[in-house]
Amino acid sequence: MTTPVTEERPPSEPEGEEEQQPSRWHGVLREITSSSAMVAVLSVLLAIAFGSILIAVTDEEVRTTAGYIFAAPGDFFNALWDAIWGAYTALFRGSIYNTRAETFELAIRPLTETAKFAAPLIAAGLGVGLAFRAGMFNIGGRGQMLLAGAASGWVAYQFDLPAGLHLTFAIVLGMVAGALWAGIAGVLKARTGAHEVIVTIMLNYVAYYLVFYALSEQNLLQAPGSFNPKSLPAKDTAIMPKLLGDQFNLHLGFLLALVAVAFTWWLLERSSLGFRIRAVGINPPAAKASGINVGRTYTVVMLIAGALVGLAGANQVLGTVTSGVTVDLDAGIGFDAITVALLGRSRPLGILAAGLLFGAFKAGGFAMQASENIPVDIVLVVQSLIVLFIAAPPLIRAIFRLPAQEAK
Repeated sequence: MTTPVTEERPPSEPEGEEEQQPSRWHGVLREITSSSAMVAVLSVLLAIAFGSILIAVTDEEVRTTAGYIFAAPGDFFNALWDAIWGAYTALFRGSIYNTRAETFELAIRPLTETAKFAAPLIAAGLGVGLAFRAGMFNIGGRGQMLLAGAASGWVAYQFDLPAGLHLTFAIVLGMVAGALWAGIAGVLKARTGAHEVIVTIMLNYVAYYLVFYALSEQNLLQAPGSFNPKSLPAKDTAIMPKLLGDQFNLHLGFLLALVAVAFTWWLLERSSLGFRIRAVGINPPAAKASGINVGRTYTVVMLIAGALVGLAGANQVLGTVTSGVTVDLDAGIGFDAITVALLGRSRPLGILAAGLLFGAFKAGGFAMQASENIPVDIVLVVQSLIVLFIAAPPLIRAIFRLPAQEAK
């Protein structure tokens, strides 16, 4: 009996294949919308939206036209648009590109100002973000910047050295001072379990009064013949050189900040120490059980973090010809760095982007005030709102109906 020959058919496609393609893209979209980066972006946009409301409320023309909005609603909406559009275009002209400038050099000058303001924010943000990755809160940026700036400024006016050597010595000593000051919190955390938040906050006050005392004594930091708490300006050999010529204020500090970003990325992502830092930050007991010395890691992290913040302090003192050591040399950067680190999710590249954003806010805020008569404090409010929204991811997810982030 012969077996009937049956024609072999190619395997049929599984049912529902057409449905699998959309589901794959749906998964990608869900992953994007549930990511922490999306929360950060939407936090910035929402803060800018609230800033628009404040701009409208503080604008005199908007308030005037609001008094007769039902009689002539067009006047109100025109005034509202002019106020908000004028404010943010002024912010753009003051931070990115001045469309009203007569020459290209003047047009790109705002971008260089943004980079200049961003340099210390990036360096200090890296110091805060590195500590965050180890599960620590470095709130002592102000004190570390003050001590670093005082050390750099002292070297800058006290010694007579060749240009390259003098500047290098001043920067290195400033970073060492910042590292040692932050290292106190790391050692206390490792040896006694003292909470680094309390320790670093207290060290801020200690550093402030130490620098204030030194600037009040002519035998220490105070300029001879002066009764003001300020030191002599840095000598020309210790000033950071300008990168694009005398017509721009952008100096070497920005390049050093970029180098710090590259170093921190390599440290966290490509080195064994970075692996230990991340392990301790995720789960200290598990890291200890696997043989990692958690206390030593805390100390090393704070030393490196303090050195990065110290670079920001040196930048403040050595960045301009007329600068000297003062008790307000940190200019609020020590606390702004916390915002930068939070917005950048403690990732070096994220901190770079966040530092540039806040540098743009700082550079453009003056243009908003000068050209549109808008209080520069509104920019500070926007920055504060960014912190508020980033600190409350569930609020952002609820407002924009984003899916919850999946546990990995």
